[in-house]
Amino acid sequence: MKKLGEHAIVIGASMSGLLAARVLSDFYTTVTVLERDAFPAADTARKGVPQGRHTHGLLARGSEVLEELFPGYNDEVIRQSGGLVGDVANDVTWVGRNVALAKGRSELIGLVASRPVLEGHLRRRLLKLPNVRAVEHCSVRGLESDAARECVTGVRLRAGSGTEETIDADLVVDATGRGSSSATWLEALGYALPDSEKVEIGIGYTSRTYRRRPTDLDGKLGVVVVGSAPNWRNGALLAQEGDSWIVSTGGFLGDEAPDDDQGFLAYLATLPTMQIHDVVASAEPLSEYRRYRYVCNLRRRYEKLTRFPGNYLVVGDALCSFNPVYGQGMTVAALEALTLQACLQRGGPDELARRFFRAAAKIVDIPWDIAVGNDLRHPQVEGARPPMLRFINWYIGKLHLAAMHDSALTTAFLKVVNLMSPPPSLLSPAIAWRVWRVNARTASSFFSSASNGPSDDACKGRLGQAGGHANGKPFAE
Repeated sequence: MKKLGEHAIVIGASMSGLLAARVLSDFYTTVTVLERDAFPAADTARKGVPQGRHTHGLLARGSEVLEELFPGYNDEVIRQSGGLVGDVANDVTWVGRNVALAKGRSELIGLVASRPVLEGHLRRRLLKLPNVRAVEHCSVRGLESDAARECVTGVRLRAGSGTEETIDADLVVDATGRGSSSATWLEALGYALPDSEKVEIGIGYTSRTYRRRPTDLDGKLGVVVVGSAPNWRNGALLAQEGDSWIVSTGGFLGDEAPDDDQGFLAYLATLPTMQIHDVVASAEPLSEYRRYRYVCNLRRRYEKLTRFPGNYLVVGDALCSFNPVYGQGMTVAALEALTLQACLQRGGPDELARRFFRAAAKIVDIPWDIAVGNDLRHPQVEGARPPMLRFINWYIGKLHLAAMHDSALTTAFLKVVNLMSPPPSLLSPAIAWRVWRVNARTASSFFSSASNGPSDDACKGRLGQAGGHANGKPFAE
């Protein structure tokens, strides 16, 4: 590939930073990754990635992209660290709108391993490239620019306990996550702050790892529960390396799971499936309880700025971060890396930021709409609910009810969740027909039976057979 410059700097060795550095290595003579943390000797959680101790899995599209950028990556994670791959639609139970979606074979193959393992393998593969280096214990203090303040020319930093110094670069990429200082740095150069969109959700969850036994879940790889009324509680149980499970559960607006055995189990029992509870109830703990809090979905609209310096980009969570319950962050980072690659292939550094931010906005639109749209179903989450959003949420509820009985609908839905297909695909005539047909058949069967005068207990039993909790709580909102 053509070389666009001598030196590129990536601030932050996050997943998005590592992926951006991999792409830049094809276009710049040298790429330097600046990281505030020290890299752990083993694949263990580090301070700069607080969510690294909680549930992670790589969506099917993310797994594909990492394999494209780092051939053999998936096999390496499996072979060297005990990661697992599985059919997302068949090896994981998905519970949404309080119903379990029907399992079925698909081509959606996901990778499950802990965040430290996923990141560790990526970092080691990246740093094997001859033109990529990393500087640890490095704090970036600001940006350097030309005299006209039209282009970024490097960064000011302090490495370890040393003095502040300046490093020149032909391109600087901010991959420092939600706490990004880009807005402050750009303001110091005379640029306007980007508009921000926030949806306050107050998600808090508690996690713990357990010993995984071959008989757990009949050998399947996990259970994912996305919260719905009445209690809006989420939960995930995913297989990890080392014959372990990781369990995370929590709720909106301060409704957090207790960090003691009795309280944690009682909280899990309120989910619309007892599968996670039943595994945890008899499993051997391998860690202490850990908490994580996530205040809001946050999107910074850099693509709407009319003025932006040359030779500078913002990627990953520094650009947009979503409710982690939906597991989209790493896959979005991977798709942004492909977008950066395409932008660099199409032209040089001139207008790179404009090209990238506009293209990245289209990537972000889909997971943002999925996460925020679903979060706004919670009546106490503040935000606009236009008629189209209300219709989509109503329709997805009907799709879930139909997918209890139709694995093809499960696959269609999970293709969107895994960012393999666009959301409008769920409104195609073929899918809409299946949704209508199954809902019409189920309603007809239910009301036909009801006309014969079933007891209240019989009605509760019928709901339970449809995937409900043993206590007979209703499934449809």
